[in-house]
Amino acid sequence: MTLVMRITRLGHAAVLIEGSKTVLIDPYITDNPAAARKITEIPKIDYILITHDHFDHFGLDAIEIAKRDGSTLFAVHEVTVREDVAQSGIKAVGANVGGTYGEDGIEFGITPAVHSTGSGIASGFVIKLDGMKIYQSGDTSVFSDMKLIPKLWGDIDVALLPIGGHYTMDEMAAALAVEYIKPAVTIPIHYDTWPPIKADPVLFTKHAGSHTKVHVLSPGETYDC
Repeated sequence: MTLVMRITRLGHAAVLIEGSKTVLIDPYITDNPAAARKITEIPKIDYILITHDHFDHFGLDAIEIAKRDGSTLFAVHEVTVREDVAQSGIKAVGANVGGTYGEDGIEFGITPAVHSTGSGIASGFVIKLDGMKIYQSGDTSVFSDMKLIPKLWGDIDVALLPIGGHYTMDEMAAALAVEYIKPAVTIPIHYDTWPPIKADPVLFTKHAGSHTKVHVLSPGETYDC
């Protein structure tokens, strides 16, 4: 089987996707107690996606990495026009829920998320790259409109879903989300960073496994697809 891409869980909700393009989602790495790498160990990044601007998703690292690599930052409009982003000189592309942005063989769609945020609204993403579709739900509770994700985008190859509870859906709610989305593969994220979001990925696997293939990744581990 030819390797199409590699997905690495860096810790918390930070995920690295390496294919013909490199995509870094919610790069909370510096000061992250669960981070598997330092930003100096992150490869050159083409696109940085921010689901919302809480510190554990858009903290110290996104702008620094974008400056280093000439990355494009993509998020809802209000995040991309924040003063720190506007003054940084990086390329930032803003859109809104239901909108899409594509260039050079990659496409991003912004999806709803049910969560609080400081700038604009919280969101998720569908990423189309190298013939695959990856859904990152962002921080969210489960909601019935998740059923629309595959209807709008087609079958989801990989879903990245929070299971930590407290701030997002927990293991059982995330298992229900899997029933709605029906991804081929699911990777749980956003858990075990701090005690309030300690979760049991085995419990999630037990209840979601009839609808998807679950790959539980410790920080630093990869899934090749």
